[in-house]
Amino acid sequence: MPTLLVIESSPRGDHSMSRGLTAMFVAQWLQKNPQGHVIERDLMESNLPFVTMPWLGAYFAPPEQHTPEMKDILRLSDELVEEILKADHIAIGTPVYNYNVPAVLKAYIDHIVRKGKTLGFAGEGLVHGKACTILMASGGSYTEGSPIQDRDIATSYLKLILKVIGIEDVTVVAGGNAKSVDMGQTTRDAFLQTFAPQVAAAVAA
Repeated sequence: MPTLLVIESSPRGDHSMSRGLTAMFVAQWLQKNPQGHVIERDLMESNLPFVTMPWLGAYFAPPEQHTPEMKDILRLSDELVEEILKADHIAIGTPVYNYNVPAVLKAYIDHIVRKGKTLGFAGEGLVHGKACTILMASGGSYTEGSPIQDRDIATSYLKLILKVIGIEDVTVVAGGNAKSVDMGQTTRDAFLQTFAPQVAAAVAA
């Protein structure tokens, strides 16, 4: 039974463009995998702490030396890593803020890039045999040929991090010009339908 891990990072709830793209992806993935299992990880509800000195102390300590306090500090991080390792496919829904991912998604990444779990001690990725689809909504359009293509830090960053932990089968659905919805130039539904073919292709890949 295939497992899909869905990671949401937008604070906009039902108004979110990236969440709309993700919902479309999940619905089509379940049509393709009717016996599939979906794990939902909404980062806006996970109360992810940023990395602190106590967290780093627990991170760098050998597991056999972990105190109960250290184990408690790493409990959520361990849970997030376990979700990654269980998944066959990972869907990351994210907006773009100031050309990069929101802080909550960066915090998530800091929790799942773990030496000995997702990253080898020689720097090699340990997460293999998985695919990832990035469903991204941005006010501007950064696709090939755009005059601001070089500002697409978010896509480059996510691809780099995924490659670092061993995931190289990555598809990006770039929902550019999402500001057109906020400016009243189109509806949310019409905007999302524009990317339906890309979402379908990502599911089929």
